[in-house]
Amino acid sequence: MDNANANKLWSNRIEKKHDRREREREREREREREREREREREREREERARDRVQRRMNRLTSFHLSLHLYVS
Repeated sequence: MDNANANKLWSNRIEKKHDRREREREREREREREREREREREREREERARDRVQRRMNRLTSFHLSLHLYVS
């Protein structure tokens, strides 16, 4: 095998290695984006739950106050 062929083979090996590393980095970036989306969904679920509790407390407070006004 002459030097040019050896250099070409070596270059191809290095290129494949770089491509593989780039694909691995891209997969990791995609996993991180998915984790961020999941964190965002969890924040939204928590916010909706807090809103539900707050509305329930407001209704109870309103009922309680109207009951006091009715009784007095």
